[in-house]
Amino acid sequence: MTAETVPRPLPRTSDNILLHTPGEGTSVRLTGIAKDFGTTRVLHGVDLDVKPGEFVSLLGPSGCGKTTLLRIIAGLESASVGAVFFGGADVSRIPTNRRDIGMVFQSYSLFPHLRVIDNVAFGLRRRRVAPKAAATRAADALDLVGLGDMEDRYPHQLSGGQQQRVALARALVTEPRVLLLDEPLSALDAKVRVQLRDEIRRIQLRLGITTIFVTHDQEEALAVSDRIAVMDSGRIEQIGAPEELYLRPASSTVAAFIGLSSVVSGVAEGTTVRVWDDRIPILGDPAHGPVQVLLRPENVRLVGETDGGMPAVVQESTFLGSFRRTLVRTEDGSLVRVQHGPHERVEYDDVVHLALAPIAATVRPAP
Repeated sequence: MTAETVPRPLPRTSDNILLHTPGEGTSVRLTGIAKDFGTTRVLHGVDLDVKPGEFVSLLGPSGCGKTTLLRIIAGLESASVGAVFFGGADVSRIPTNRRDIGMVFQSYSLFPHLRVIDNVAFGLRRRRVAPKAAATRAADALDLVGLGDMEDRYPHQLSGGQQQRVALARALVTEPRVLLLDEPLSALDAKVRVQLRDEIRRIQLRLGITTIFVTHDQEEALAVSDRIAVMDSGRIEQIGAPEELYLRPASSTVAAFIGLSSVVSGVAEGTTVRVWDDRIPILGDPAHGPVQVLLRPENVRLVGETDGGMPAVVQESTFLGSFRRTLVRTEDGSLVRVQHGPHERVEYDDVVHLALAPIAATVRPAP
């Protein structure tokens, strides 16, 4: 097995000096953060409170401002308006190298001419830590990320996943108050990405370090976060636990971005909405008249032809192990995703019939 596929237990506390006193984390608070690039405002008065030891993801599409916000937290950018606080202290005017942060980028940014252990120890030596102590701490950091037997290799001798582990060890070795992760997994293949994602979460929980994670991948954010801040057009649309965002989105924007949603026409009647021949609850405020309804795949089920469901034609069907996800086109041209059992096999161009489960759905005004 490769280094990426074998789960590794974390070192026992007594074996690793980085774990002698697990951190309790540092609170991070942003107040009224706005950022202008020339005449263009890219962040609009962002407020955010991250609790000590919390793992918060900034999630949103490209261009929503999440990386700019992370760079302001790191001190790599200055806010045009607003302030950044670590543990109650205003750090807005403190340079990056004095903010006591660890940061991991999408690119590994390792020094190609240095051995792995020297890459990890680089920050310690810049802090004038004694060589012997720096070597010990670097070795412990490599043990923490499962690369304790690779300290004498060079970056070109490592896989992409291993190089990103080295970058993570380098960020952790200085025992920072806050760990910032800027899409660190996006350059990795799917299997390695999932394994390293889970390992980052395990290490973060063990160390108790406050972590802010930027991603555009909703699956990553849902899998590892204590809370997720969904961003759009330079604003936080909603922040909450993954379950809250998925089950109780505050807006149609959040509902459309978190999870898969199909958009169909309906008629709202107060607290319920009529779709096809079914009536289902509305999630959120009552509404009236024509609306668009955002249906999750689990909202829709396949029924028999005699059960009176909405006819639809299969466009594609994907086997995903414990379930299938099928895309169908209804008579009015709507594309609808259906999640169903793996044994309910359908083929392209088959006619199926749809009904809705009594699960509340988000609605938005019809255009």
